Amino acid sequence: MEFERSLVRTLTSALKKRLPVFQVLIGPRQVGKTTISRQVIKKLPYPSVYASADSPLPPSPEWIETQWRLADFEAQKTSKPVVLVLDEIQKVRGWSESLKLLWDRTQHEGKDIRPLVLGSSALLLQEGLTESLAGRFFLTRCPHWSFRECSSAFGWDLRTWLYFGGYPGAAVFVHDEQQWKQYVTDSLIETVLARDVLQMQKIAKPALLRHLFAFSAAFPAQIFSYNKMLGQLQDAGNTTTLAHYLKLLESAFLVSGLELFSRGQVRKRGSSPKLILWNNALVNALSSRTFKEAISDTLWWGRITENAVGAHFCNGLSGTSHALTYWRDGDKEVDFVVTKGPSIWAVEVKSGRSGKMSGIEKFRAKYPRSKSLVVGDIGIPLEKFFSESPEAWF
Repeated sequence: MEFERSLVRTLTSALKKRLPVFQVLIGPRQVGKTTISRQVIKKLPYPSVYASADSPLPPSPEWIETQWRLADFEAQKTSKPVVLVLDEIQKVRGWSESLKLLWDRTQHEGKDIRPLVLGSSALLLQEGLTESLAGRFFLTRCPHWSFRECSSAFGWDLRTWLYFGGYPGAAVFVHDEQQWKQYVTDSLIETVLARDVLQMQKIAKPALLRHLFAFSAAFPAQIFSYNKMLGQLQDAGNTTTLAHYLKLLESAFLVSGLELFSRGQVRKRGSSPKLILWNNALVNALSSRTFKEAISDTLWWGRITENAVGAHFCNGLSGTSHALTYWRDGDKEVDFVVTKGPSIWAVEVKSGRSGKMSGIEKFRAKYPRSKSLVVGDIGIPLEKFFSESPEAWF
């Protein structure tokens, strides 16, 4: 039986209505955006047209116009609304201008074509949407698979999810770890780097970008200055280039470099980032540790757990009014700081690693109106924490 994510209901409900905006679904590769669109099509009582721009050579703007004509033809033939799914649209040259022209023309002529636009590059999609299509779209985010989804779909327990992450296509390989690592590395990581990042942006130092990703996977949930990272990487560069490449990796939903929290003043642009990978599969696929070895290594498992908490926040709080940072002052540290308007939460992850709560104590002494949230051994049980949406805790 095919698993159905909650976004299917959300998009089906939206596309049943004739709205003055079209739907955009954005998220990482291989998390089921195409599957969601096909499930939505099946649920709707309308004809549909599906097309993907995910080809080695970027299609021209005429590709969108051709698909639009097909949808228009279906609308005339059936006298019904038509759902038009355009997958990986950021690959199309000049996609936002073409979409704007066709959408405005369709609205003016009173035709009922209901586009569902899919994309896997946050940077490119958001650039096109904000520059050309302001006010014409409704954005829905499709995150990596949560613990609750993997538990329901595959029967995984928490430790399995913490190690193997949330890529549904890789689930069939979990009983052969070597195959699983190879699949994630070749079919997921390499595809995203080669086709989504390197092809879509002018990268002066592609080797540095790859080394930065590998470095991040080797040190999940750890803080490094850009200068220290440059000293560890094999390709010469500068801190500005490194910060830019980290943003590109974030736009592909791979790695975020969390900034240092600083209330009431502008954060330092070059502050040492805390590296969080958006899916634990990205960490463990490149690690030499097996599942059993990872669990028995208390320090490493603590890092894996802390990264999973950060990834849960990145996936669930991304694009909302929440901001995610970390805090450090000398040897005192708070794992994550979540802010929403004037509200501040200091989040500490406890997963068997030794350490006192002195970071939170010092943080709350400096920011007395802040609240604290402890996740893990002496706080919210990990299974309960990962079973809820991050927004539920704030």
